Amino acid sequence: MTMLIVSQNLTNYEVNLPDDVIFRINLAWINDLDSLKNILEKHKEHDIFIDLPKNRTKPPNNRYSMDEIKPILESYPKIKYFAISNVDSAEYLVEYLGYIPKNIVIVPKIESPLGIKNIKEISNLLGDEKIVMLDHDDLYSSMLKKNDDPKNFQVYIQTLIDFCNQNNVTLLRTVGV
Repeated sequence: MTMLIVSQNLTNYEVNLPDDVIFRINLAWINDLDSLKNILEKHKEHDIFIDLPKNRTKPPNNRYSMDEIKPILESYPKIKYFAISNVDSAEYLVEYLGYIPKNIVIVPKIESPLGIKNIKEISNLLGDEKIVMLDHDDLYSSMLKKNDDPKNFQVYIQTLIDFCNQNNVTLLRTVGV
């Protein structure tokens, strides 16, 4: 499965994009939910990938509750994917399951060695279309915070790649986003 996911901000420039491109909207950069609705209205013809930055420590750090987001998810059928940051365990993911409509694919963002360690349990909660996203930069930052040996970085990445390949899980990889 090949997916081209780009920031919806690319439409502000003269960049030719394929018709099947998926626009990513990072809620960290959305100042209010009316702005989100305006962006969704502007890009009705494209599939949308919403990125919810939970437990984000770096700026910008806009925060929205799932009670605020749920009506938007239900009102815009072009929202196809909903990523949740910092998923380290199945328990963490469970709290979101009731909010996200069944037609939207939940995409846990794996950003720590603990998330990689718990990938089987995390992926077991996903629907038929299993997708996870690895954020390389945040994985490395997480390792540094825990004084993990930087040599383990490639080992963690390969462990996640192997699991996904063996279990029919699509792995999206962000590098330098």
